[in-house]
Amino acid sequence: MRQLIIKRLLQAIPLLFFVSIVCFGLIKLAPGDPVLSFITPNMHAEDIERIRHNLGLDQPAYVQYWRWLQECLSGNLGYSLVNHQPVLDQIVDRLPATAGLMGISIALAVLLAIPLGLIAGANRNRWLDKLINLVAYIGISIPLFWLAILLIYYFAIKLHWLPSMGMRTIGKNSAGDVIKHGILPCTVLTFGFLAGYLRYIRSGTIGQLKEEYVQIQYAFGSKKSTVLFRHVMKHVLLPIITLLGLSMGELVTGALVTETVFSWPGIGSLGMTAVRGMDYPVIMGITLMSALLLILGNLLADILYGIADPRIKSGEVTS
Repeated sequence: MRQLIIKRLLQAIPLLFFVSIVCFGLIKLAPGDPVLSFITPNMHAEDIERIRHNLGLDQPAYVQYWRWLQECLSGNLGYSLVNHQPVLDQIVDRLPATAGLMGISIALAVLLAIPLGLIAGANRNRWLDKLINLVAYIGISIPLFWLAILLIYYFAIKLHWLPSMGMRTIGKNSAGDVIKHGILPCTVLTFGFLAGYLRYIRSGTIGQLKEEYVQIQYAFGSKKSTVLFRHVMKHVLLPIITLLGLSMGELVTGALVTETVFSWPGIGSLGMTAVRGMDYPVIMGITLMSALLLILGNLLADILYGIADPRIKSGEVTS
């Protein structure tokens, strides 16, 4: 297991380097100019060029990338071109809001998907399976931003039960107020994750119920619920471990559109603001942090795979 961890960490170095090159190239190819956010109607061309020089945008792309890479290797992700604040500080400040929202949403989705997926798979093609499948298809099909707007209209505007935006009410600093603000965005994200997890668990349950060990358990007189939740569930959860590992990257990026719709002060809304302002250092910093967490999530999934199924040897684990 130690060799696996060391091998994956060493593989992460060239992968992160490749991700940074691709991201930087795409940013440079994208239309727009960050200098435009500093220009005023009465500004002269010399002043504009001076701003471009001070921001380092008058240098060739490879020179800009090399300077950014040098700063990054020293632990500095640079400064925002818009607000001139350190990129790392902005990410760290907003990370708890996104991690909390995404973490709770993913946890709720898994807790709901496990029993629902098992029940759907055990009742294949029956009305209960069709009902659960309908919920999953709706979750996969509808855009989350559209669902978010509907929830805001109904629960915030029409019923006045929940706040429509932000993380806290001005003048209040209580956990209950944060929870109240997080109900709507958490519901939207949980519904989105739930749809995907349901399909995986249902498919795995159908496949496991055809295995011989299930028939042996029935022959020994085990109840259907016992076989389903004690034996089948262990095998069905293995693919979910992989999905959770892949979800680690989303703890940084969050749901960009969902956070923007609800004005949630997380990294997702920070990323959207950076994209609109062509804030290269912030975009690069968020992308790099997301890629790093995704790599660590895959490594964690491999480790959990070996713990969940002792038959899997660390040298044979594949991502």
